[in-house]
This record gives sequence, C-alpha cells and structure tokens, in this order.
Amino acid sequence: MEETPQRVMSFIFACTDSSQDECLKRMLFGTSKQYGALAIRVKKGDSLFLLNLDTDLLYGVFRATSDWKLNIEPDAWKGNYPYQVRVEALGEVVTIAKAKSLLKGMGITGLSVIGKKGTLKLLEFFRPYNKPAKEWQESLFRMKGNKEATILGQRNWEFLGKIEKLTDDIEEVPQLQATTLWDFPRQSYGKTPKGDNKYAGVTPAELIWNLVWRYTEPNDLVVDPMCGSGTTLDVCKEEGRKAICYDISPPNGRKDILKNDARKIPLEKDSVDLIFVDSPYGDNIRYNDEHANIGNISSESKTFYDELEKVISECHRILRTGKVLGWLIGDQWVKKRFTPVGFEVYNRLCKYFDTVEIICIPRRGQYSHTGFWFNRARRLNFYLRGYKYLFVMRKPQEGKKQTIEERKVSWTFNDRDKNAKNKEEQT
Repeated sequence: MEETPQRVMSFIFACTDSSQDECLKRMLFGTSKQYGALAIRVKKGDSLFLLNLDTDLLYGVFRATSDWKLNIEPDAWKGNYPYQVRVEALGEVVTIAKAKSLLKGMGITGLSVIGKKGTLKLLEFFRPYNKPAKEWQESLFRMKGNKEATILGQRNWEFLGKIEKLTDDIEEVPQLQATTLWDFPRQSYGKTPKGDNKYAGVTPAELIWNLVWRYTEPNDLVVDPMCGSGTTLDVCKEEGRKAICYDISPPNGRKDILKNDARKIPLEKDSVDLIFVDSPYGDNIRYNDEHANIGNISSESKTFYDELEKVISECHRILRTGKVLGWLIGDQWVKKRFTPVGFEVYNRLCKYFDTVEIICIPRRGQYSHTGFWFNRARRLNFYLRGYKYLFVMRKPQEGKKQTIEERKVSWTFNDRDKNAKNKEEQT
C-alpha cells in the first residue's frame, strides 16, 4: 500500500458568493497580495480547502496540481487575485457548515500554514461516514483527482469530531502592518530563524518582511549593504525574493554574505528593486574590529553623517526609479547630551529621495530594559531610547523630486452632531 507523502501540508483559500463559482469553474484558487505570503508557500500535492466568507461554508478536499504562480490565468477575477494555484477535487466535494467556528476552535486563520498533524485532523471532518480514518486518508493521498467539483450537501461539523487546538502544528505567516507604529516583540518569526538574535543591533525580521511584501514582488532583487548577521537574506529566501547582502565584516559561517564597504556597492546603476539599511547610530556598539567601519565614528561629529551620505548616494545610484529604500536609525543620548541622529540622517536622505512614510519601531531586547536602568532614568531625569525611525524613501524620476507646494484636497468631514443624534435615537 502506498504511504502518505513525505510533505503533508494544507492551506485555506477564501472566496465570496461573487467569486466562488469562478473558483470552481476554473478549478483555480487565488488571492491578493495581502495574503500572497501564504499563497507562495503552496506546493504541488498540498491539500487545499475553500472557505466562502459569505455563507460560512468550507469546501474540501482539493489538491494543488501546481506550485503557486503569479497570474496563471490573468483574467481570472478581473485580475484582483494574481497569486494563484491550480487545483483538482479529491472525490466528491464535502461542504462543512459553520466553518468559521470550526477553524477558530482549531486555531486556524487565513494566514495559517497547517502541518501534517493539523492537516490529518482537519481532513477527519471530510471523511465519508462509512470509511475508517486511516484507510480513507491513505486512499485520499493516492486518489486520482477530478477536474470538476461535484458538491455534496452540507454537514454539521459538531457531529463529526472533536475540535483540538493545533497550537504546535500551525505556522502563522506575518500580517502587513496597518499603522505607522510597527511593534515586534520577537526578533524572528515562523519556525526557521532569520539572522542571529544574539548579534549586536540585530534587525527585527518582520520589519524586513513588511518592506518586502509592501514594495516588491516575487523574484525582485533586494539589497542590504550593511546586513550584519543576515536577517534580510534569510527573509528574502523564505519569501521568494532574490537578495544580495553585504557587510564590511561578515559573520563567520555566512558565506552567502559578501564582504564589502557600503560606501561603494559593486552593482550596476538602476538595477535594484528594494534596499534596506540598518546603519550604525554612532560608535555606541562595537560591531567588529574593521578600522573602516562607520560604526567607529561618533554620531556627534559631522564626519559620521558625511560617511553615511556616501552610502545614501550609492543606494540612490543602484535603486531603480520609483523603487523604495528603507533606512532604520535611532537617536543618541549619552553623558547629558542628546544627538538627533535620526533627523540628521533624514535630512541627508531627503537630498536624494522623496519621503513615502516615517515609521516608529519600538526598541526591544536592549540591555537597558531593566528595572535598574528605568529607576536610574527617573532618578537622574533622563530618557532611555524607546524607539527607532524607519524612513521609507522613494527614488524619484530625474528632475522630479517632491517639493512642498499647496494642493487642493477634498476632505470628507465627520458630522459629529448628526452621528451623536443617530446614536441617541438608537438607544
């Protein structure tokens, strides 16, 4: 008897009443870029399910007949869901009612990668009544798929099996941040580490993930000229982007990080789709013994910003027009003197780029985040650094850099008196 395949994973795709028929007619599942990070993890042979958000019905079981691809059928869903995968139905399609409560009870969300144990538990709700679980699952994985979906009547999952939370068998894909405050309690995400969380000044991996998914597409080229322990490289590998990462002193064991000084990047002009820089904030951290390291220069000196501007100029040269640079930087307060490092760097960036956004990144995992230092800051009347800036900058067309000029904006104002009156009438 053929054994269960080595990779057993499953994914939930969503649809609505307006898109369900097209999914089943084309035997094609798709999603938008918002959930693209989930879709790119689908491989041929994975189990798939379709959740109708309007009717709260879950359809299964389907199998991916292709790895995910962009725009397998570009005209599907009027082009709104380009992250696509071809599917086939495994036997007759079973319909599970009240699906949202089932998935919630199992701990499955629209961003869940469901592992082997969780997949087998979810499949149990779709098993024919007259077949033992093990026998049916083994036959399912070797079953020939159907190119058309024959839909059976609805089932109530409450009578089919006990819900178990799949805490240890679900990997949650990150979600795009919606505000200008990006708070990441952990340095990495997922089941594989990104970078080294013990590296001095290591970047939160989810920060890079958000830049990658907002401003690039799969196979775009991402460059990090000061990549430290390799967080950018590890994120890009997992998210389907090409990456070239440099450091003036690459860590031992990372042959995929190229030795290079960021003030002269060996890449062609207009060749890169996204750049991320987490630069030194001054000489407050001992990164390495490289004499030429900009991190050996005090941020209280003009030289520090002159040297960083050389990096900024190189980033501008290699970045494609219209593409984005993300620059992470923090301020300094030492020995009763505050240095607005972020503002100084931002002013240099503005010589070359237009501003897309300024993000606040809370600082976590610092040695100063202790009761001793909090007490000291209160007693001696100073502030510990609580956040960093993430400057998101876009390379403008030549000669078309943004300038401050008045424009007419059609605002939609909230009628507070009317809203208050409506609320009063409802109560």
